[in-house]
Amino acid sequence: MLPLQTLYKDVEDKNKKALENVKHSFQEIRGGRATPALLDHVVVDYYGAITPLKQLAAVTAPEPRLLLIQPWDAKSVVEIDKAIQKASLGLMPQVDGKLIRVPIPPLSGDRRQELIKIVHKMAEEGRVAVRNVRRDAIEAMKKLKADNKATEDDVKEANQHIQKQTDNFIEQISTMLKTKEQELQSA
Repeated sequence: MLPLQTLYKDVEDKNKKALENVKHSFQEIRGGRATPALLDHVVVDYYGAITPLKQLAAVTAPEPRLLLIQPWDAKSVVEIDKAIQKASLGLMPQVDGKLIRVPIPPLSGDRRQELIKIVHKMAEEGRVAVRNVRRDAIEAMKKLKADNKATEDDVKEANQHIQKQTDNFIEQISTMLKTKEQELQSA
């Protein structure tokens, strides 16, 4: 039998994973500030192997509008430069010997609005994921009741507990959305 505590823990773990996915997606959206997370999904053709940039170099943000990339292998500078340009981030890296500087240009008004729409879509996808976790947990409880492994009171208690968790995680996503939206508008 699946005890209620196990079900609650499973629901919480899945909701945390959905929240982390939203948080990671938000970090990849470029506000006005430089953040190494902007380059997290950039992959480099390194001696024939597709390798994530963060495995080939240290990426730092020494200034609010500048990323600095220090490759561990100086021969990979050209390939890293090409990979950033191919990534369609709207960034123009500048090779400076063994370093690569990536200036972060200010956002235009239209681009801000476009990014805000994308962020809203990401947040809604996170909310849907949380609601899907709730739906799956409720179905699991109904199955337990149908198999006579849970009482009506257990089902009612589980539904209330799961609904509270769902509301909590949706509220956290909404808070993250407001913060990201403010960041994009003030960038």
